[in-house]
Amino acid sequence: MNDILLRHRQIPNLDQFPIYRQNGGFEAFKRALTSMQPDEVTDLVKASGLRGRGGAGFPTGMKWSFIDKNVFPHYVVVNADESEPGTFKDREIMESNPFQFLEGVMLCAYAVRANEAYIYLRGEFWQLAAELDKHIEYLEREGLLGEKLFGTDYSLRLYTHLGAGAYICGEETALLESLEGKLGQPRLRPPFPPSFGLYGKPTIVNNVETLANVPMILEKGADWFRGFGTEKSPGTKVFSLSGNVAKPGNYELPLGTTFRELIFEHGGGIPNGRSIKAIMPAGASSSLIVADEKALDTPMDYESVPSVGAMLGSASVIVVDDSVNMAWLINKTMHFFQHESCGKCTPCREGTFWMRHLTERIEHGQARWEDVELLNEVASNVKGKCLCALGDFSTEAVMSSIQRFRHDFEIKVLSEAPVSVDIKVSNP
Repeated sequence: MNDILLRHRQIPNLDQFPIYRQNGGFEAFKRALTSMQPDEVTDLVKASGLRGRGGAGFPTGMKWSFIDKNVFPHYVVVNADESEPGTFKDREIMESNPFQFLEGVMLCAYAVRANEAYIYLRGEFWQLAAELDKHIEYLEREGLLGEKLFGTDYSLRLYTHLGAGAYICGEETALLESLEGKLGQPRLRPPFPPSFGLYGKPTIVNNVETLANVPMILEKGADWFRGFGTEKSPGTKVFSLSGNVAKPGNYELPLGTTFRELIFEHGGGIPNGRSIKAIMPAGASSSLIVADEKALDTPMDYESVPSVGAMLGSASVIVVDDSVNMAWLINKTMHFFQHESCGKCTPCREGTFWMRHLTERIEHGQARWEDVELLNEVASNVKGKCLCALGDFSTEAVMSSIQRFRHDFEIKVLSEAPVSVDIKVSNP
């Protein structure tokens, strides 16, 4: 299969503007501006079935069509705050295939009648932001950005913006708050960004990978795009594969590819002759799947993965072999979530604090079985009660591991005598 998003692996130096132009670059943008109405672009993306690749999987064209057409200005904001442990796909696209990504942003802006678009990157991507700035300046010199493009009345400016490296700013409303210069914390919803977004104006927030698909859809058509993947999850997906696997990395494959094919055919299987024990299909925020035959043969698409007890999410597949005790693993995830909780809502702020301390006790042989039950109870009281989805994410690995890998906790609790029953805490 020819890559759509990782074309730079087949076309050397695709990150250079002349090479991108030689391979059809920006022809889709020119054609859209000179021969298509904005709504026609939206309808084409809608017909392709492209779904958001940031994790939610919401239909992209439908999202664009929700923008309030009675209030202006409109904005496009790109979520390039790639902070989830196990996720590293957007960075490769922006570094190695940047012009396809930028063209996708430009097409989205035209489709939703926005004249300004912002690319929000995590603070650690400062070198990448500097490279994107150079590319944007180049596009301005070439007349692809600026005023009255291709002799039309349409004008467009792109800007990069660096955040401070906070996981919460991957949540779209927290991202908008940060972009406005405020503390990066989520807003109450509704209203949603298509009606009340950046500076209170209608805004479309899309992920990097999502937008990088758009130029190829414009160039080759909706039916071509639907030729990949499944009926309800068309197209390809960049799967970030990591953990206990021989060949970690990004793999672009059709949605619907099985876990078995990704891990054993493309990823080279499990090193050192060990057996696969569990899969986290959506990074640290994912439920843990028991890696049995049914799970391995499950297609990785938005409809099938829930049948084995998880969500596809951003498709950041973390492989866990049989040497790993799940109590150790959830302790690591809780360190992350407690550190990254923005603290705005009480269930997430207090819940992640207590879950981390309970997993700490279990991991270090200081717990009784009642502590495992208490950990599950705390997680169940956090889930569904937070201001945003990131609070819920902190509970997924905890609850699924206790339910599906009970023996790992029994080993930790029953084979090791408690050293202390007191929980040593400090202020969260």
